[in-house]
Formats: sequence, structure tokens, C-alpha cells
Amino acid sequence: MSRIGNAPVVIPSGVTLSIEGDVIKVKGPKGELEQTFDSSIAVEVKGEEVLFSRSSDLPDHRAKHGLYRSLCAGMIEGVTNGYKKELELVGVGFRATAAGQQLTLALGYSHPITFEIPKEVSVTAESAKGSNPKVTLESHDKQLLGTVAAKIRSLRKPEPYKGKGVRFTDEYIRRKAGKSAAK
Repeated sequence: MSRIGNAPVVIPSGVTLSIEGDVIKVKGPKGELEQTFDSSIAVEVKGEEVLFSRSSDLPDHRAKHGLYRSLCAGMIEGVTNGYKKELELVGVGFRATAAGQQLTLALGYSHPITFEIPKEVSVTAESAKGSNPKVTLESHDKQLLGTVAAKIRSLRKPEPYKGKGVRFTDEYIRRKAGKSAAK
């Protein structure tokens, strides 16, 4: 029995959810999202709740039961409140500037990196004296937001010796000791 899959998803006011064939469409104040789902999972709207059930207890069906319920809950949360990710640039001379949908990063390479942000994601870059530059990404699509943030982080991953690189603000970097002094 799936605890996550059996829990109903509540549809808040201002959000419309429609099921067309094997596609769930969610529309809210922040935007519109759609997700295809497997035919082995039955989706039913009862009043202000969405219920998910599976046709059998096969391992594949059990896994998808909780997955599609979580995806639907994430879509509803995204179109009502949205999602936000913050990245921090740690390193001497690391800078970030945002102009429209382009993010320009100086990450210690010989050239600046220009990163094109999808139109569904809004980006802001802020630099305050005495603190590391921060890049804030906001979107209603959780999957797209995570992908964009991961691509930006991959441009200069945090290294374990000095901790330099692009990291999430809530990320912990395990530090290593450097070389010991030669005798």
C-alpha cells in the first residue's frame, strides 16, 4: 500500500485541473503545466481533490503510483506559489549579471560565460559588498527550475579544498585537508 500514492491532492481555489486522455493539465495564477501519465494509473477528480489509484500491485505500477501523485502535487504547488532556487558564487572575482533572459557569469575562466535562461524561468543576480554574489531563479515549473539550476552549478562545481565554485545556498560542501607539510 502506497502512503504517498493514496493521499489525495487538494486543489486550491483559483486552480483548474483537467484530465484529457493520459494528460493532466493544471492552470493557475502563476502559469500552466501539463504532464502525461501511464494508463496503469487511474486519475479521478472528486470535488476539490484528485485521487490516484493503480490497476495492480506490480513493482512498476507501485512505483508510478506515488510518482504521479507527487508530480501532480508539485504542479499544483507551482502554479499557486511557484518555486525558487538560490545559487551562491564563492571565489575571488566571481561575478554574475542578469539582463533579461541572459545570465553572464565570471567564474575564473579566461572568458565570461553567457547562459541563456528559458522564458519560463525568471532570473535575478545581486552582489552586495562583503558577501558572495547570489543568483536567484524563480519559476512555476519545478522540473525545469531544477534542471536550469543544475546546469548553472555544473559550470564550476564547488571543489572540496577551498570551497570555490557555484553552489546552492543551502548546500553543504565537505571540506578536505590539503597536502601536509614536507619534512
